[in-house]
Amino acid sequence: MAKKLIQRLSDISNIHHRAAFTDVLKHTAPKPSQFLSLARERYSCRSFDGRTVPDELIESILEAARLAPTAMDKQPVHVWVVRTEEALEKLGKATQYLYDSKLVFMVGCNPSEAWVRKYDGKNGAEVDAAIVGTHIMMEAADLGLGSVWVGSFNPAVIAAEFPELAGWEVVALFPIGYPAGGPSPRHSERKNIEELASEL
Repeated sequence: MAKKLIQRLSDISNIHHRAAFTDVLKHTAPKPSQFLSLARERYSCRSFDGRTVPDELIESILEAARLAPTAMDKQPVHVWVVRTEEALEKLGKATQYLYDSKLVFMVGCNPSEAWVRKYDGKNGAEVDAAIVGTHIMMEAADLGLGSVWVGSFNPAVIAAEFPELAGWEVVALFPIGYPAGGPSPRHSERKNIEELASEL
């Protein structure tokens, strides 16, 4: 009898809470978006396990690059997939930061095809390439792959080794593969919101 009474009182209490909307926040608080979860998990990968990335994943990454927004939708950008032993050896002459990856996405831009800001002549090609590169990294992360943005390379060596890139400026290299290690200790170091953003 006492057990039934306690149960009834508990039920009444729950009904009261719901009637008073005291638990609304618990049930309506926004959950982190899938993108924010992905952004937190993604890190600069500098160690790969050597496994070959399947063609279908490469195609998915290229589609993410194709869908990236660019100024006036001009898309003054090109992506080169570097994965043959010969091409990787040539690219390795321009940088020491391929981290033994067997797959590198090389992103370049053509300023002559880009939107230009009329007020000061600012050319948007490099920004467009950076947006494409970010799409590449985020799609790679969503597919369970590691990536790293490499900006330290010798453009003159790339131009000499890859004459087919004439007319393009290489903006960044993206070694990609299956991670063999975790993030660096600095990965979680971020400015707080008060330092990063403000309202005008």
